[in-house]
Amino acid sequence: MNAPTKTSAATGAAVSRLLRALGAALLAAGTLSACDSGHAGSSGPVKAPLSLTILHINDHHSHLEEQRRSLHLHDASGQQVAVSVTAGGFPRVTRAFAELAEGRENVLKLHAGDALTGTLYFNRAGEIGEADAALMNTVCFDAFTLGNHEFDKGDTQLAQWLELLHSQECRTPVLSANVQFGASSALHPSRAPVRVEPSTVVERGGQRIGIVGLTIAEKTKVSSSPDPDTTFENELTAAQRAIDTLRGQGIDKIVLQSHIGYANDRQLAAALSGVDVIIGGDSHSLLGPESLARYGVGNPAGPYAETLVNRNGDTVCIAQAWEYAQVVGELEVSFDAEGRVTACAGTPHVLIADDFLLNDEPVSEADAAAFRADIARSGVLRITQADRHAAEIMRPYRESVQGYKETVVARAPIELCSRRVPGGPGTPDYGRSSPECNARGNVNVHGGDIQQLVAHAYVEVANVHYGGADISLQSAGGVRIPLEGEITAANVLEVLPFDGQLWRLLVTGAEVRAMVEEGLDAVLAPGGTSGPYPYTGGLRWDVDVHQPRGARASNFEVYDRASNSWLPLDDGREYRLFTLTFNATGGDGYATLANVPPERRLDVGVQDADVFLTYIESQPRGPDGLPILLPLDPSFYSTQSFKY
Repeated sequence: MNAPTKTSAATGAAVSRLLRALGAALLAAGTLSACDSGHAGSSGPVKAPLSLTILHINDHHSHLEEQRRSLHLHDASGQQVAVSVTAGGFPRVTRAFAELAEGRENVLKLHAGDALTGTLYFNRAGEIGEADAALMNTVCFDAFTLGNHEFDKGDTQLAQWLELLHSQECRTPVLSANVQFGASSALHPSRAPVRVEPSTVVERGGQRIGIVGLTIAEKTKVSSSPDPDTTFENELTAAQRAIDTLRGQGIDKIVLQSHIGYANDRQLAAALSGVDVIIGGDSHSLLGPESLARYGVGNPAGPYAETLVNRNGDTVCIAQAWEYAQVVGELEVSFDAEGRVTACAGTPHVLIADDFLLNDEPVSEADAAAFRADIARSGVLRITQADRHAAEIMRPYRESVQGYKETVVARAPIELCSRRVPGGPGTPDYGRSSPECNARGNVNVHGGDIQQLVAHAYVEVANVHYGGADISLQSAGGVRIPLEGEITAANVLEVLPFDGQLWRLLVTGAEVRAMVEEGLDAVLAPGGTSGPYPYTGGLRWDVDVHQPRGARASNFEVYDRASNSWLPLDDGREYRLFTLTFNATGGDGYATLANVPPERRLDVGVQDADVFLTYIESQPRGPDGLPILLPLDPSFYSTQSFKY
């Protein structure tokens, strides 16, 4: 567990530091070994040309269950309409791997990390990560690279999860070339139940292929919870050493299974000698044709099967398969007899069913046929049924999750009022609160108890599990219901129903002011709505709506955990902000957050409702053993006063 007193300098700008480290280590990498001559210097017998199919996923983050999603497809009349289909889910991933591998001789099945953390399947269905391990074993991957989220519960819990992963016959090799487990770690080589290796070697078509694993270093150390003496080496240095070791064994085909992010993979490709393919993860990058946006899948960050050149001037193929068990990547790589890449191409298969709904109603046969034809034309949408065996393995875990949702997890002896915007009778959101809450009056001054409690929970949990935060931001409209009396896990999911994922941004005090003013303006400007009103943990201010835009909030103060006191917001200081992806990318009008550069943003990748559940479990318990949820002390409400 990371200490909550780490400074913002120690936790921010992880990506930029990695990029600088890649450049700084480039010169050093040239001295690592005499194998820097590229493929021409390989030892061993002459090889024949080889065609290799790499099927891969990354960052499934415990998203095992299928979901419905909307696609833009052309109906029988030729009009493009919004069509709802079932999509993703790990049983569908299992079926896609099997179908895409069928009839092919030389197939690799890879997972580039972050199998864990993100849904209730991670920690509310059997042992921690048990469901993920069980479903991964229905694919039987040839290699799995440790991502940063594999360390969220520490080395001991990771060791236990790796035992689950190896409890079946697959015994998938687990890779990371740049992790060094501490002397006391459960994964230290002297005692590890499952060894984490820098690389593994497989044979396809009578030829050996080396697979190297890589884990993003700084992000893992500062945002997950590896043991204190477990360290992460510079990514370039470790990768080059592992590649050189394999090449020294006469292996001239190297796949780097990299959990460091798409932008970093592109940098790494140019800096490394002897690498042929990079299968990436961590950045959740959707790669592929621009048509992905037209079909409503998402905006691609770059091409799939991108070809770059390595340090030797040889071709390197790069691919990544988005996130959350929605895409299976299919990368076709051709090698010549010298082990050099001569061509690569492929497809990011977006996995969907053909259970089409229009406006929640079944579609006509003519429209269904038109939709299938459009899907076939897309080249990326793939109708794939869920694998029955995988679905059966998943069934008890699904039942466990459903049972957990019915579990009473806490009690709220008085109503945790819901109010998006403070203000008395006649103000825009006054009618949202119950008569009892309005009679108490605190919602008129401070806004909703439940909105504030969620924002507070983000900061509290971040400071225990995810490397720390100074403040948080939660849009009022993202918190949907009040709580009172007996609270089930399902009620908590109703509070936060949108499956939001949390990011940490490094922001200046000036940007914090601008952020709050943008949230207020999105509510108070002509045509504004109540949803964007800002609730923050660890930050408070006063509001006067009569003031012009940019001057409505004043008296900003930040809670200082070390001194247990409120200090003035410092415009020049950097603060660690926990907020949802939605807000971090500009949702609800938070343009300042959208403009925070990549080197100051970190995808923490934990689910909002699960963070709130973790906070609930930490609260004092009543006579029946259940946590008691109460409104916060008024001093911790972000809106201290509201002049309307």
